[in-house]
Amino acid sequence: MKQPWKRLRGVLFTALSTLILFLASFTPLDLKPDIKLRTIVIDAGHGGKDPGCLGVSKTHESKIALAIAKETGRIIEQNLKDVKVIYTRTEDKFVELHQRASIANKAKADLFISIHCNAGPNWVKGPEVYTEGMHKEEQELELAKRENSVIRKEKDYHSQYNGFEPDSDIGYILRANEINTASSKLSLNLADKINEDFKVRVKRPARGVKQAGFLVLWETNMPSVLVEVGYLTNSTEESYLKQKANQVLLASGIYRAVKGYKQELD
Repeated sequence: MKQPWKRLRGVLFTALSTLILFLASFTPLDLKPDIKLRTIVIDAGHGGKDPGCLGVSKTHESKIALAIAKETGRIIEQNLKDVKVIYTRTEDKFVELHQRASIANKAKADLFISIHCNAGPNWVKGPEVYTEGMHKEEQELELAKRENSVIRKEKDYHSQYNGFEPDSDIGYILRANEINTASSKLSLNLADKINEDFKVRVKRPARGVKQAGFLVLWETNMPSVLVEVGYLTNSTEESYLKQKANQVLLASGIYRAVKGYKQELD
């Protein structure tokens, strides 16, 4: 009679071990059904004494980013009544990178979306969506360096960013070790949705989801993405981005991605 019991005990032990391993495979995110999307901070990149990159006809990145950021917020507020929208700026003024993140952190925001325009060779065009992480291509590192270089316009930036230098490669490697895995998964989820909507619904030549060491993303405590809506250094795309109707189209794409993201959380 002992042999059947031993077999049964062995089966029970195996089943229990499998259950424990299965549960252990979940991240804390999977075990928190109370995660909701209640507050979004929308960040229009650059502003004031920092115009960002310049287009072929001298269009300021800061102005395009602000227009699309405000449109995105308007559409979200109009259609997602239970979501509060906070802006890091609503006019052409300079806001330090750490202050942008601080606005989101103090508000206990559930999502942070930073909107920018890109620069590069005049033949390159198309939006890109970034999350925090280690760059895979040199051009991604160079973009992060360019965006982060704005901290040099801030007072005492060495102390504010713990000695971080925007041109130092080693600084990006060290910062990459601080990534929050749970937030990173959600960030990638939203980034994928934005990229897909840009490609399928907005009909833009979307260039994919990428990772890079943007300080404004690293400083936030919630899922965060940085959207490069297009290249101002491409004359055709610059003309596209300057048109109000197209700004609304891009903002609508970001909204639909946020809506899908929210529905999954709910």
